[in-house]
Amino acid sequence: MPGQQLQTSAFILAKQLSGSDKFEQLTVFSGEHGLLHCLCRVAPSKTASPPLDLFDEAALWLESTNQGRTWFIKEHRFIQRHTGIGRSYDTLRAAAAFTQLLNRNPVSDESRPVIAALLRTSFAALAAGGRPDIVWLKTLYSFLRDEGYPVKQQWWPQLPAADRDTAAQLLNQPLAAQTTDTATVVRLTHRLEAWVHAETEIRLG
Repeated sequence: MPGQQLQTSAFILAKQLSGSDKFEQLTVFSGEHGLLHCLCRVAPSKTASPPLDLFDEAALWLESTNQGRTWFIKEHRFIQRHTGIGRSYDTLRAAAAFTQLLNRNPVSDESRPVIAALLRTSFAALAAGGRPDIVWLKTLYSFLRDEGYPVKQQWWPQLPAADRDTAAQLLNQPLAAQTTDTATVVRLTHRLEAWVHAETEIRLG
């Protein structure tokens, strides 16, 4: 009897070998279905098609025999590969911070498409060489706002006046126009992360 079938597009958030070296365990995020736990057969090294990797966006054809608790990836087609994320440790760390955020915290059904769009924007910016410190600040702020947390109403007014102006520029201006020094970005990010710890139940990395 055939299992449950599903076709969706998703981002690869995490991967590790399963109990068998024939399969990898993948955690993916779909704008339609949220987090999905998948198994993917490890392809032979001589295969012409590259395997799914972290931060890829791909169309997936899935099948489940346990009511969707785990999905087997029958077929995939790449939509966008973000190989540039691996160019530096800081870039990789910023991308991983977002994937860990999604792995550790459930998101509302209504915000799934918005979160998928945020993944697409953030990964593309990092892969293209955008400053990872600023990308992470903008990503975390956008995630909080889109999930309905009063970050603009509570966190932003708590900042000193000079920091409010800088934060507004960082959050609203394109990456290419940013000139704020790294120490200032780090200080503002730490203040935002401290607000998250104090005022929300969100688990950061």
